[in-house]
Amino acid sequence: MIENNELAMKIESRLSFEEFRKEVLNDYSLACESREVSLLARKEVLTGKAKFGIFGDGKEVAQIAMSKYFKQGDFRSGYYRDQTVAFATGIATPEQFFSQLYADPDVQHDPFSGGRQMNSHFATPNIDNDGNWYNLVDMKNSAADMAPTAGQMPRSLGLAYASKLFRTVPSLQEFSGLSNNGNEICFTTIGDASTSEGHFWETINAAGVLQVPMAVFVWDDGYGISVPRKFQTTKGSISAALEGFRKTKDSNGFDIYNVKGWDYAGMCEVFEAAIQKIRDTHVPALFHVEEITQPQGHSTSGSHERYKSKERLAWEREFDCNIKMRSWILENALADEETLVALEAEAKSRAQEARRSAWEKYLVPIKEHVQSFAALATPIANLEGADATLINVTIRDLQNNREPQRRDILKNCAAILLRHRALKNNPLVQGLQHWYDNYLQTERESYNSFLYASGVNSAMNVPEVPANYDSESIMVNGYEILNKYFDQLFTHNPKVFAFGEDVGKIGDVNQGFAGLQQKHGKDRISDTGIRELTIMGQGIGMALRGLRPIAEIQYLDYLLYGLQPLSDDVASLQYRTKGLMHCPLIVRTRGHRLEGIWHSGSPMGMIINSLRGMRVCVPRNMVQAAGMYNTLLQANEPAIVIESLNGYRLKEKLPSNLETFTVPLGIPEVLKEGSDITIVTYGSTTRIVEEAIVALEEAGVSCELIDVQTLLPFDIHQSIVASLKKTNRILFVDEDVPGGGTAYMFQEVIEKQNGYRWLDVAPRTLSAQAHRPAYGSDGDYFSKPNVEDVISVVMDMMQE
Repeated sequence: MIENNELAMKIESRLSFEEFRKEVLNDYSLACESREVSLLARKEVLTGKAKFGIFGDGKEVAQIAMSKYFKQGDFRSGYYRDQTVAFATGIATPEQFFSQLYADPDVQHDPFSGGRQMNSHFATPNIDNDGNWYNLVDMKNSAADMAPTAGQMPRSLGLAYASKLFRTVPSLQEFSGLSNNGNEICFTTIGDASTSEGHFWETINAAGVLQVPMAVFVWDDGYGISVPRKFQTTKGSISAALEGFRKTKDSNGFDIYNVKGWDYAGMCEVFEAAIQKIRDTHVPALFHVEEITQPQGHSTSGSHERYKSKERLAWEREFDCNIKMRSWILENALADEETLVALEAEAKSRAQEARRSAWEKYLVPIKEHVQSFAALATPIANLEGADATLINVTIRDLQNNREPQRRDILKNCAAILLRHRALKNNPLVQGLQHWYDNYLQTERESYNSFLYASGVNSAMNVPEVPANYDSESIMVNGYEILNKYFDQLFTHNPKVFAFGEDVGKIGDVNQGFAGLQQKHGKDRISDTGIRELTIMGQGIGMALRGLRPIAEIQYLDYLLYGLQPLSDDVASLQYRTKGLMHCPLIVRTRGHRLEGIWHSGSPMGMIINSLRGMRVCVPRNMVQAAGMYNTLLQANEPAIVIESLNGYRLKEKLPSNLETFTVPLGIPEVLKEGSDITIVTYGSTTRIVEEAIVALEEAGVSCELIDVQTLLPFDIHQSIVASLKKTNRILFVDEDVPGGGTAYMFQEVIEKQNGYRWLDVAPRTLSAQAHRPAYGSDGDYFSKPNVEDVISVVMDMMQE
């Protein structure tokens, strides 16, 4: 006779087995569906419906096993082969995948990029239009993907580091919508070949030092496009090469695991325990997922048969993860052949329906636009003097085109309008012109909007609060202004963190943070290693999670080390997600004049051309810098603030409202009014020009001096041209190379503001020499614009 408790155990065991069986079959079904999505998507590219495709086939089982332990609040920071991760976590659907493949600009169809990114570039929102952070703890989050290989690594460090801060900094406990006591993991995925990038190694080293909850999954398919692993990685194995990073009981470092990408049960067993350990202890881990295959090769741009041997191709067919999982299911009697065949057919059908639905949603509005165009253009053919043949052929060809694009409609409409410009006053032609203008503007908005934030998230909408000075305002060194400012800021804003080389213990090389680590704690104001790339990544990830990092590059010359994530990730983020994600990172650095080739850089042309999408602030002094920090911290936009390196020990008056006054962005300041010539500059050269103006005034030349204050944005109210209308002469001065920042300002005023209309003499630019600045005071004098240079150019202009 069976005892009641024994019977209950048997029933519970049977139910547990059924749940297990159901879960396994669901996982296999998803693997089959994702594989079919890859196969269908490749065909869509080859038939011309899509431009390019790169897929995750061969990685389905490993990604499903990983996704089982991806929880609410976690972040994914991966790359463009993670489609199965997106499907398994619910971040994306196959239909959305196809919409992105077709470049559908409707965010209801492609909610990750609105048609701006190629397939498998996923993103989730973090800030709403009212400036409120979403409850990230209740979401499965994905940082916006980008194509540069290993580009996801630096920001992964910051995403994981934020969890450490949320767990260890008491003042962050109140932000329960952003973190659940730091339990969140950053799941980072990367292809094996991309581990050769410096981004990977710097990130692994930093994560090992910081001990942050980062789970790095390396999908190893043996190749980097056509280059085999033996030419990529020391010892032919990234886990073997990283052995020195393995954590021991007496050291920091990484836990390292090796699994087979076709071994469903083995991966689930390892991942479950290992990921829980990361969550509990914040010890990072690397999972080397080996023996991954690529059934369709690298991408739609070529065939892997060109570089893989017959033996390798045969092995890949045998060790295909879906085939191996199928065999495992049968061997363990989890399903019979008939059940699996039916399941596979259903998965295939779902993928096909996703493709069909996505294509229909993409095509229907375009066909409607074709009909609208035809309805307006057809009557024009009947007008006297009209080119009926052109119109009728154009309409017929568009209507017969099974896969028209928006550009086809616009190009043909523009051609008809151009051909019939003699009839431009006819109401029918005017109607077509009006339709064309509206359609063009609408589509331009679809593809050219959201480079910057809007509404309350925009720094442009922060109210101006002037600096106040009273009878008790004292003169202090510039660095003391910043020190007092940062002290007040960190006292009242618990979300603000500062970090960088020498920022913590000694308070930065110019003493802006002197004594503040001791007051506010090592977590709030911290030192880092010499690793500019991941300092930027640390800030990016923290900003994506609701913190307000001030990430420091010690000298502007070293921004090049960290420029790639700022340009490819931060600056493009608003645009490429069509306003979905925000990254309110502030990069603090110092530059312009000092001593020597690598400590007096002013590469403003490089910065403004590579960082469109960020705000670029160039304060002339430290009071202005503090006001700009205040402005930026009230918005949700990324920015770089470049303090004047030789201004820290110059005396400035201390405002009484240091913590609350703001400097508006894009509003130049007229520092001195004049009538003979307008001189436009910024940063450290402002003081050079001010000194030159004294001598020029004695020589009878009245100069109007304008400090632009910010380069991105630049003079949003076009006020500089108002000065030019008065003086009819203009000189642009900075210390970038020729054709750099001065050329940019020249174009903004002379071309965009139509300043050329008010010129009596040719406009001038005065910049530094084309080479790096030489060392020493004489080197500075001959390498960068000096007082005598300014006087000489102005006097030449006055004599024309």
